[in-house]
Amino acid sequence: MLVLTRKLGEVLRIGQGITVRVVDIKGKQVKIGIEAPGDLVIYRQEVYEKIQNENRLSSSLSMDEFGILKEAFKKK
Repeated sequence: MLVLTRKLGEVLRIGQGITVRVVDIKGKQVKIGIEAPGDLVIYRQEVYEKIQNENRLSSSLSMDEFGILKEAFKKK
């Protein structure tokens, strides 16, 4: 892991198309701005973990369970 110290307004460049800027610092909170290509998906860690958990759950359904869910959504 690379650990850097940045001041307000300073920037990090990642590869060719990603810029991370320190936008604001208040107490223990740091606001960062990220500029990246539109096709690059960026998630907060807790959101990414929830997506991964949901994907694991959905991939573990049996065909019978999937059929029941499919029918339930058709009725709405």
